[in-house]
Amino acid sequence: MTTATVAFSARLCRPAVRRAALIALLAAPLPTTAVADDVSLPGSGFAVSGGHDGPVRADGHAPIGVMGEHMHHKGEWMLSYRYMYMGMEGNRIGTENVSPDTIVTTVPNRFFGLPMQPPTLRIVPLRMTMEMHMLGAMYAPTDKLTLMVMANYMDKEMRHVTYQGAMGTTVRGHFTTQSEGLGDTRLTALYRLYEDARHNHVHLNLGLSLPTGSVTERGTVLTPMNTRSSVRLPYAMQLGTGTFDLLPGLTYTGRTGALSWGAQYCAEIRLQDENDEGYAWGDKHTVTGWLAYEWAPWISTSLRLDAMTQARIDGIDPSIMGPVQTANPDFYGGERVAAYFGVNLAGQRGAVRGHRLALEVGAPIFQNLNGPQLETDWTLTVGWQKAF
Repeated sequence: MTTATVAFSARLCRPAVRRAALIALLAAPLPTTAVADDVSLPGSGFAVSGGHDGPVRADGHAPIGVMGEHMHHKGEWMLSYRYMYMGMEGNRIGTENVSPDTIVTTVPNRFFGLPMQPPTLRIVPLRMTMEMHMLGAMYAPTDKLTLMVMANYMDKEMRHVTYQGAMGTTVRGHFTTQSEGLGDTRLTALYRLYEDARHNHVHLNLGLSLPTGSVTERGTVLTPMNTRSSVRLPYAMQLGTGTFDLLPGLTYTGRTGALSWGAQYCAEIRLQDENDEGYAWGDKHTVTGWLAYEWAPWISTSLRLDAMTQARIDGIDPSIMGPVQTANPDFYGGERVAAYFGVNLAGQRGAVRGHRLALEVGAPIFQNLNGPQLETDWTLTVGWQKAF
């Protein structure tokens, strides 16, 4: 377990806060079956709030790692907060794991021929952590249209090993780079296309990502010649894309009794050939599907599969250079399939009625990366939501 994971776990396990929230959530009396009041609830595409008197269904929202998956009734607002942690460790070329020694003795340095640039890579990332705090708001001007805005604050850290000189496998030392700040901001509209009395629902997702995240972050690195240099950090350590991006998608949800399910396609399409620094991230396409079971109105659990493909970075930032894989735009993108387990909790009465807490944890089951590239180990998302 990494230091960042231990620190996060300590923050998450503040016993007084956790016990108070859980006691309040669990204090509500439960009906004899989870589906007793199902027939009186609205279509599954809306956030199922239970009205003023009915139960609040925990599975009225998808797993917390899925965004833009539900709509609201006319005049409703919803506020949300999500914390996401991602841990990456070890490198991969395609589907195969590769050691740092192999990378520095076999992978060519794209910048070889320029001053102080060796023929092969000499710096290798060992692990990376990313923490993201996401604040969101939703508002429904009509029953068919829900608007959403999401802003985020990111904290990234990457640990490296530097090898001595221009060749060989003698380790010079280790260093860590870090960046933090605002990421890109997303504005999205959800438009209902179909809904029936059997709780089948389809809506269109259409959004725009605004380039509010920095793409000029800097850090200090240890070079193979045993000097410390301040450089522009590689693409993976920047906080945004630097481009306006189109965010199209399509979402389907359904429900019968205590069982609910859904599927979503979403994409990130770059609307500019390059940002101000001369490059654009590759387009990204994601398909996800989930199945949830409501054990009682206050709790549901879910299983989810997520498949993603992303193209390489197009172009190059002339200020990002060095004998490290993260400086090469060709070593980005690839395919990944991940599996997730989630828990949704919904407050039923008193001060916590309508408040939602959720957790989802997952790990890749397949990765084919344009490497060498750090592979993802696991992710965790924790969130709170409340509709008004």
